[in-house]
Amino acid sequence: MNEQLQWLLVLLAGMLLGAAFFGGLWWTVRKGATAQQPALWFGLSFLLRTGVVMVGFYLVAGDNWQRLLLCLLGFIIARIIIVRLVGMTATSGVSHAP
Repeated sequence: MNEQLQWLLVLLAGMLLGAAFFGGLWWTVRKGATAQQPALWFGLSFLLRTGVVMVGFYLVAGDNWQRLLLCLLGFIIARIIIVRLVGMTATSGVSHAP
């Protein structure tokens, strides 16, 4: 596999991990707001999301710090995309004070 394709796959893996983490956070906030035991929802969600991301970073990066940084970049890109998407859906139809 050529090196550029490998870097692209690492970046995409980071984006996938970021989408899972921040998408899971968004889902948890929506569910936790109406849950009987919100602390349990938030605590378990945090542990699960963090565990999945840490294992994913470990598997993707291996012993290569450049792959770790590229994976982290993909994670941050996914965060920016999720925040913009959720921000657009959360504010659509809502009027704010000037």
